Amino acid sequence: MPVVMEAGRISRALMRIAHEIVERNRDVEKLALVGIRTRGVPLARRIADNLHGIVDRELPLGMLDITLYRDDLMRHTVGPQPLLRHTEIPFSIDDRHILLVDDVLYTGRTIRAALDALVDFGRPQAIQLVVLVDRGHRELPIKADYVGKNLPTAVRESVQVRLVETDGADEVLIQQPAEEELT
Repeated sequence: MPVVMEAGRISRALMRIAHEIVERNRDVEKLALVGIRTRGVPLARRIADNLHGIVDRELPLGMLDITLYRDDLMRHTVGPQPLLRHTEIPFSIDDRHILLVDDVLYTGRTIRAALDALVDFGRPQAIQLVVLVDRGHRELPIKADYVGKNLPTAVRESVQVRLVETDGADEVLIQQPAEEELT
């Protein structure tokens, strides 16, 4: 699998995103980050750390499980029950500017589910989307506000984001389909 981003490039992309966030959001008092489980959470933490270094202020940070909001729930189940993870948003999202963070933007269905889940917690003033990788192939009209890397891919390819916190290493890879999948 070709590595398209290694640890250094991921780190620089997240720092650049943090600077862009500050440039576009002069009032950082209203900002809060919410990471989509699984890899959006550590990415949100890293961006929050970068923002703290830039604006010398800790921003609220939450984590969101979207399992029950997905329109393709059957692919995320083991047996009759969906795999549920923990959602934790320990602050009010009302009137805040939420930075919704995920690892890969593909069809847009994950983000649609996350938007549905978020509004169950309140009414933010604005939601901005942050992704490490935008690989294209949208099925819904969703566009990221902040992108670490635009990565054109074929539909049959898979983009794998690995992070130290979840996988032991920082890298982004493109996985080609197995030969038997091509025939």
